[in-house]
Amino acid sequence: MRVLVVEDERSLADAIARGLRRQGMAVDVAYDGSAGHEMAFVTRYDVVVLDRDLPGVHGDQICADLVASGALTRVLMLTASGRVADRVGGLQLGADDYLPKPFAFDELVARVQALGRRATPAAPPVLVVADLVLDQSRRLVIRGGLPVELTRKEFGVLEELLKARGGVLSSEELLERVWDANADPFTTTVRVTVMTLRKKLGDPPLIDTVVGAGYRVPQTGAGQ
Repeated sequence: MRVLVVEDERSLADAIARGLRRQGMAVDVAYDGSAGHEMAFVTRYDVVVLDRDLPGVHGDQICADLVASGALTRVLMLTASGRVADRVGGLQLGADDYLPKPFAFDELVARVQALGRRATPAAPPVLVVADLVLDQSRRLVIRGGLPVELTRKEFGVLEELLKARGGVLSSEELLERVWDANADPFTTTVRVTVMTLRKKLGDPPLIDTVVGAGYRVPQTGAGQ
């Protein structure tokens, strides 16, 4: 899941980003409304965690522009005000959810995860191909009845490939969906991650390389 945090309180923004990354999400951060507005329209995010009172471009404007664009991005709006009128106002702008400060971090994570599921075409919580089982909510992978220990990035790559339901994902697409804006687009990170993922998943191989296009997990079972 790719998340953008737009929050001008740097310590809070960085804390949110660190916590979401620990949950396996790819997180970018903007510390003002102008940068946040630009980033939200350059990269396709699943969820934008958006402070309402931002310098530069106001959070209300960012939310309204995202809604008007027709993007599937979901917006979780944050505000220092817990008044009902402010919550209603934020939702009327098109925000998908609203969380007053201060908030419990576990609640923020749960809300971001719920919105992320709504931002992409519906996929079952447990993905199964051949003898491979990936439980998205519990972040577990089992093959042939045995657990497979994966890093967060390996899990993310496998999750995206399974959600593609046999479709091909390029290295660029995987880099965008699993890593954040700090990732070097010319790096071999994706190739190396797929290589180690294949080793951990064992035989018969499940991940195909489609020359010149990317990677896929065929729905019929083992790769060629």
